[in-house]
Amino acid sequence: MLLEIKNKIESELARYPDSVDKAYGLKGISPLLYAQIKDFIRAPGKRVRPLLFCIGYLGFARKTAKGLYQSAVSIELLHDFMLIHDDIIDKSALRRGKPSMHTRLNTYLTRYKGVKFSGEDLSIVIGDVIYAMALHAFLSIKEDARRKEMALKKLIEAAFYTGSGEFIELLLGAKSLEKVKKEDVYKIYDLKTANYTFASPLVIGATLAGAGKKDVALLAEYGKYLGRAFQIKDDIQGIFEEEHQTGKSNLADLKEAKKTILIWQAFRNADSKDRRAIKGIFMKKIVKRTDLIKIRGIISRSGAFEFAKKEIRKFLHDADELLEKCAIKSTYKKSLRKFSYKLLNV
Repeated sequence: MLLEIKNKIESELARYPDSVDKAYGLKGISPLLYAQIKDFIRAPGKRVRPLLFCIGYLGFARKTAKGLYQSAVSIELLHDFMLIHDDIIDKSALRRGKPSMHTRLNTYLTRYKGVKFSGEDLSIVIGDVIYAMALHAFLSIKEDARRKEMALKKLIEAAFYTGSGEFIELLLGAKSLEKVKKEDVYKIYDLKTANYTFASPLVIGATLAGAGKKDVALLAEYGKYLGRAFQIKDDIQGIFEEEHQTGKSNLADLKEAKKTILIWQAFRNADSKDRRAIKGIFMKKIVKRTDLIKIRGIISRSGAFEFAKKEIRKFLHDADELLEKCAIKSTYKKSLRKFSYKLLNV
């Protein structure tokens, strides 16, 4: 069933750039803009967000409304918009194993002499266009107008809270490790990852289908705990896996001095020598592979790796308990559980 939903989402994503071109004449405005958007949104991905959007809807709907899968594309486009801006902020050259949008556009601009703007500038604009496309896609579903308005507000909230999470994460990067609290880290996880990757897609879908307030609230909490578990797993992969496995630089988190739960626990439990080493690496302008290897050792010695895995199991257990209380159709409840366990590899 999940594969069938994903295939329908992929079909809509493949068609969507031409749908936007037909509606707004995108290709006529700029062939480059059209080509870059088309290539970026069609790149292979897990499609976690639109999948959860559809599960949230189908788990409560009496019948499937026309335009569901095109509407589900909105949450993937919201993700793409954020990825493009994230890569600029993170100065990341890679995305999904390929050059990031601003890297590609900087290469394109080398054909011009004395140009006074950058690939980053163009990418910010492309991200903004994709955000507009997300709102356009959302409106495709032929559902009850009141529920549609409520769900649209939830979509806007997802963008609002994710942006806010990005803002406070950047500021947390300026804080010394001694002053970082566990709740600071989880606040960012909740706003930046859990909300728009798990809670919001489920809640938006369920709201569109007419789910009750209690079930919507349960799905929101379920998504929060699942999102925390997912982000911790992503932190582990970001440090311990290689670029060809993740599709992005495994030095990225260190370059940005990200205060992840792994780093928080490692610093908290490390001896004075390892603490100095972490702080020294976080202060570097250029981070090398030797620094990554050193951090890996500190994380392992401090028990932070085992702590992080225990946190994943705890949050997954909390999420399971909430899902059990939800009145979502049993078929979709099982699918959600199966999907979450596969995603977290537990």
